[in-house]
Amino acid sequence: MKPLRRAKSRLGPAADAAQRGRLALAFAQDTVAAVLATEGVRDVVVVTDDPAASAALSALGARVVADSPAAGLNAALAHGARAARSRRPAAPVAALNADLPSLRPAELARVLRHAAAFPRAFLTDAAGIGTTLLAAAPGRELRPGFGGASRSRHAAGGAVEIPLSGVDSVRQDVDTASDLRTAAALGLGPHTARVYAALPPLMSP
Repeated sequence: MKPLRRAKSRLGPAADAAQRGRLALAFAQDTVAAVLATEGVRDVVVVTDDPAASAALSALGARVVADSPAAGLNAALAHGARAARSRRPAAPVAALNADLPSLRPAELARVLRHAAAFPRAFLTDAAGIGTTLLAAAPGRELRPGFGGASRSRHAAGGAVEIPLSGVDSVRQDVDTASDLRTAAALGLGPHTARVYAALPPLMSP
């Protein structure tokens, strides 16, 4: 997670900087809570240098590590994977976007079970361009290539695309006001629902 003061800039002008920070934190809280409730998940590692996010996500049960590479998203994700395996060297790992406020544990469990059959596998986002999840089997490096057209990047790097339907909550990340309205239609987690309810009417469906 990037610092909350710089988070979710594409939600403007529908939300001001303070509201965007509150939304970003709420998205992460709902994402982490859902992941921790997912069958088969043992640990959640969050990479962030933001003190408010660190405190809130640690309180939910996540292990927070500093972004010591300080070299962008993919370096942070690789760092998080190494941190996870520092305690469980033989574990599979998966990187997941922190902005999935409608995430449902049962849907995530389906995705992870499917991913387990492959050395590396990914789930494309709702737009069909990016990636919301990348998984690596035991003994395999994660090799994340998130950002922009990451669907084609991960496929070109040998990861298998997960073809499941009915896992919309795992695909629906939030960058824009339109994304947030779509996530709200799916059903927001409690942290995001509280912040969303206080936003201006422009953010409402």
